[in-house]
Amino acid sequence: MTRAFYENFDLGGMRIFHARVILSGLGLDSICGSALVTGYSKLCLVDEASKVFYSIPEKDLALWNSMVSGYGNCGLFNRGLELFSCMRHMGQQPDGYTLVALTLGLSESGLLSVGQGVHGLCLKSGLDRTVHVGSSLVSLYSRFKCMDSANFVFSSLLQPDLVAWSSLITGYSQCGDYDKALFYFRKLTIEKCRKPDPILISAVLVAAAQSANARLGIEIHGNVVRNGFESNVMVSSALLDMYSKCGSVSLAIRVFNIMPERSVISYNSLISGLGLNGLAYQAFKMFDEMLVANLKPDDSTFSALLSACFHAGLFEDGLKIFRRMIYEFSIQPKMEHYVYMVKIFGMAGELEEAYNFILCLPKPVDSSIWGALLSCCEIHGNSELAKAISQQLLESEPQKGAYRVMLSNIYAVDGRWDDVHKLRDDITKIGVRKLPGLSWIEVETRKC
Repeated sequence: MTRAFYENFDLGGMRIFHARVILSGLGLDSICGSALVTGYSKLCLVDEASKVFYSIPEKDLALWNSMVSGYGNCGLFNRGLELFSCMRHMGQQPDGYTLVALTLGLSESGLLSVGQGVHGLCLKSGLDRTVHVGSSLVSLYSRFKCMDSANFVFSSLLQPDLVAWSSLITGYSQCGDYDKALFYFRKLTIEKCRKPDPILISAVLVAAAQSANARLGIEIHGNVVRNGFESNVMVSSALLDMYSKCGSVSLAIRVFNIMPERSVISYNSLISGLGLNGLAYQAFKMFDEMLVANLKPDDSTFSALLSACFHAGLFEDGLKIFRRMIYEFSIQPKMEHYVYMVKIFGMAGELEEAYNFILCLPKPVDSSIWGALLSCCEIHGNSELAKAISQQLLESEPQKGAYRVMLSNIYAVDGRWDDVHKLRDDITKIGVRKLPGLSWIEVETRKC
């Protein structure tokens, strides 16, 4: 019963059910209490869940696990750990589900040591090789981007489930190791003959998009067709994004045209892809089609449209879209919108206009907005404005060498070699290194 309530976000139904449980004399029953704790926790009413938990005098392990899991789901890992300590103090021995519950709320970078402590408990209790515990540990280490540890746990599992595979593959994708993400996806689908779910497919398509390898994307698309995921909005949008970033706009449009249902996400993906490939007016046409379909654009829609204006050098269109976003659709600009506007001004050579635009923005102004203007100064060789911007940026981010490199490039164009050497010396002194550029081409199956 409670599952139906929290899956439909039906708080009223949950409270009525709770009242009936009490009236029927089951208010102190541990099984009913566990269901109520889970239900309230899933609705993010952890205080209500806590009241139910502490009202039951005889608590079984399932009830303890429900409450620990509830704290984890709501991000209250400290309270979960306190309850776990209390549980052990009262002589209740944890099981695998308890340890899985402890890992749920661990995601902040400073909590890795806590996760490692939980892993240690799993090792001591011999639960680390059970599938559900091992999968949660793989997920834990993947969230912290500790992929060596995630792979170690994964390799220790005799029969990892789809959750473990998904966590490992998604972790590699989020860490930028797209080759390994795609390697394990192939291993899952070809060697193990397992059927992936839409979430995993979407994560792998992100990896293919970032590697800009359309051939791999087409291979994954084949998997989508075989498993009947073409109608899934999340998968279709990921396919659109992948083909667009691989430069295969015609394939992206084909995916869009055969979608049985189009959402704002679908339109945003195609508008973004068209813009990235310099097809701004086609992006505008898709925006008009979106409005005709009575879909309400969001901030991501306008980020995609402004990006299209920037890539196509459409100054007037960019201004018009920015104004429509604010005055017609009542969308408050975010940092990325401001960055695109500065780039649109800057690429049109309107550096002073861009500078004045930034001065009118709410304070404090994000450094990425100033950085966008600095890159435009580099393109147009405006050393005086670049110097003024650099001073502000270096005050807020003194360790960032990219700004000094851009400024030194501008000075080099002006022939101000003394200033170039001074900036280069400063970069060396603070120990900042500029990562070298990298590019490759793929010949058959080899990258060169």
